[in-house]
Amino acid sequence: MNEDLRAAIEREAEKHALLNAVKHESDPDVGAIMGPLMGDNPEFREHGDEIPGVAGGVVSEVGGLSHEERIARLEEIAPDELDEILAEDEGDDRALPDLPNADEYDEVRMRSAPNPNGPWHIGHARMPAVIGTYRDLYDGWFCVRFDDTDPETKRPDLDAYDDILEDIEYLGFEPDAVYRASDRMETYYEHARDLIEAGGAYTCSCPQGEFSDMKNSGEACPHREKDAETTLSEFESMVDGEYDSGEMVLRVRTEIEHKNPALRDWVAFRMIDTPHPREEASDYRCWPMLDFQSGVDDHLLGVTHIIRGIDLQDSAKRQRFVYDYFGWEYPEVLHWGHVQIDAFDVKMSTSRIKELIEAGELDGWDDPRAPTVAAFRRRGIRGEAITEAMVELGTSTSDVDLAMSAVYANNRELVDDDANRYFLVRDGGDYDAVTLPLAGDAPSEATPPVHPEHEDRGTRSIPVGDAVRLESRDLPAEGETLWLKGYGPVEYTGDGLRYTDDDISVVREGDADVVHWVPADGAVPTRLRTPEGDVTGYAEPSFADTEVDGMVQFVRVGFARVDAHGDEESVAYFAHE
Repeated sequence: MNEDLRAAIEREAEKHALLNAVKHESDPDVGAIMGPLMGDNPEFREHGDEIPGVAGGVVSEVGGLSHEERIARLEEIAPDELDEILAEDEGDDRALPDLPNADEYDEVRMRSAPNPNGPWHIGHARMPAVIGTYRDLYDGWFCVRFDDTDPETKRPDLDAYDDILEDIEYLGFEPDAVYRASDRMETYYEHARDLIEAGGAYTCSCPQGEFSDMKNSGEACPHREKDAETTLSEFESMVDGEYDSGEMVLRVRTEIEHKNPALRDWVAFRMIDTPHPREEASDYRCWPMLDFQSGVDDHLLGVTHIIRGIDLQDSAKRQRFVYDYFGWEYPEVLHWGHVQIDAFDVKMSTSRIKELIEAGELDGWDDPRAPTVAAFRRRGIRGEAITEAMVELGTSTSDVDLAMSAVYANNRELVDDDANRYFLVRDGGDYDAVTLPLAGDAPSEATPPVHPEHEDRGTRSIPVGDAVRLESRDLPAEGETLWLKGYGPVEYTGDGLRYTDDDISVVREGDADVVHWVPADGAVPTRLRTPEGDVTGYAEPSFADTEVDGMVQFVRVGFARVDAHGDEESVAYFAHE
């Protein structure tokens, strides 16, 4: 990294650290600023691995300033951003811009419109997180509308309907209404008939390739001037399932010479031979395209504001033709860029994750190696932590990076207070445990605190015995001293450990490292499931008594959710450090 780039990172990191600290009136955290830092500076992304190290020093310096000093510094380097923070009402999350023209509507109404072709990956969480937050900010309304009118290419997964609703609840929101587009087919047919009678649509049997050639050259197909009566008759035959897939479509009559070929006479309905997996919709063969279906639904459901990806800008333009035919007012639209996550080896794609599960390379949708909402939940990541991180990304039209460090920082604040401490010595993956005899006039048990910040919870009793296990990377040179956390000082003799009479000054003076450990006898065989793969090891004896689904902190390892206790081993899912 050259000096100019380092200086630029330090400048931006200082600004975002100050903004974060002043906004929350607390010390800044590297993880909390990574999302906005990378979002505002996409040129930093290729140096993503180095950014936290550079930003860390700046964040530390900001942490040493008083609140007044932070405000004074922001007045120098970012006065406009400071004014915005100082003008905010307490509790308002101004990472989200005001919705355009919101005061012109009696009620802000929004929708999250997932395709239920499988459980959600973490990128899907952005939409309900932001829409749910807007609903709360404006005391508005939002629905979940399953856009499930493609039973072939994006075939719905019957379990996904409930899975997605559970994910939205996990993120902290309850929709005001739930719809399934496949239940509303007759509504779409009625509007198609009205559109035909208004002169806005015609049936077309041109082969797809031929029509594409004509469309791209601005030439009308021979069916374009078909009268409404003939079109209605042929459309009813489509509804009755009398055509095969690809044989007939209904097109919206737009501008055949429109400067954007994608907007020229687009398909509103097509024939699909594959039955819908929902029994209630399995008899339909004439299915609306998403732009027609969602456009009609947005109007009928009174949606006032739509948020969609920047790659879907043409959808609004297509739908406006239908709205113009019906004399409807189009909703306000915000377009945003994609969310990018580079912390996982698995691509953030529903179809790709499904392939890996079917191939046995992932255990399921909640495998900790998968970037899915189900996996985050099983790891003990609170939905609130994800929602906060997603909201912090704002609604920029640029692609944004979701820093896992931001999610983890949010979650750490939520779980730390309740997570009791335990020791875990890893002995799998990149770790090796060693068993060492313990000699000397050693105490028979260790009594570390249950939680260092809650004396009222008392201490844990760890019987020591004649030997202990350590991670081999913690072994010092022969003759040097270690401090077994919660127990005391021991000298490494080369063959084992000898308890000494050193006091805590050996730690304070830097002559002894403090390490975690477990007794050789009575330790609990434990499997820690992580995004990098499973790690086996041994937890202290009392870990076997922890409640399943509770959060713990393995000292010097990280936070984890207790998943199961069995006869042969306990299982925990790693959340984060």
